[in-house]
Amino acid sequence: MNVSASLTPFDSPIPEAMPMILDTLPDPAMPTASFANAGQGCPRRTALQIDLMLLAIEALELGGSEAILAFAQELDLTGIIKNRVNLWRMRASNPLRRAHIRRPLSIIEAKALVVIACYIARRLTVVIRQLLMIYQQLSEKQIPLEQNLRLANYLERFRAHFKSRMNSRRSVLLTLNSDEKLDELAIDLLGKLLFCTGTAGMQRFWISLFDGEVE
Repeated sequence: MNVSASLTPFDSPIPEAMPMILDTLPDPAMPTASFANAGQGCPRRTALQIDLMLLAIEALELGGSEAILAFAQELDLTGIIKNRVNLWRMRASNPLRRAHIRRPLSIIEAKALVVIACYIARRLTVVIRQLLMIYQQLSEKQIPLEQNLRLANYLERFRAHFKSRMNSRRSVLLTLNSDEKLDELAIDLLGKLLFCTGTAGMQRFWISLFDGEVE
């Protein structure tokens, strides 16, 4: 007896549909890449940039990692980002992490993290814009950044997160060997988060992760 022939439509396995919100991000055009496979891996640079954006979000507000998980549930992305351990494994695909896991970040996982980061950035738009304005004013007047408590708190938290999670022995991090350099990175990430809140910002940021830096 042919078992497969006896299966009714209700017996046939139904592939799990990807959340519709991920369709807003196009599959990146990379040579010889086939994205029919949801496990297709991202370039190392992509995993690094996404993790840094999430690091900035965690420095912006306490409970940033909880917010990431909460948005995963709100946006129906728990099939991809299932729990805290699952989220940690995705972020550990960043090759600069102390606890780097030699597993590629899949395209689907990257899309989910970018969508969440952009939605959180939209919620924090006013805060991000204010911090960037404060930074510009202090810089123009050549006033030390630590003179502003809000900006100093963000920068201090970012530096602490970065130093505790990144592997300082990696050669690429030799250019970030001072608090001043880390502050510059933290401010640059604020600019990218604000970029994500603009018109088609999420899509443009996503494409930049594969085609070049955000302009």
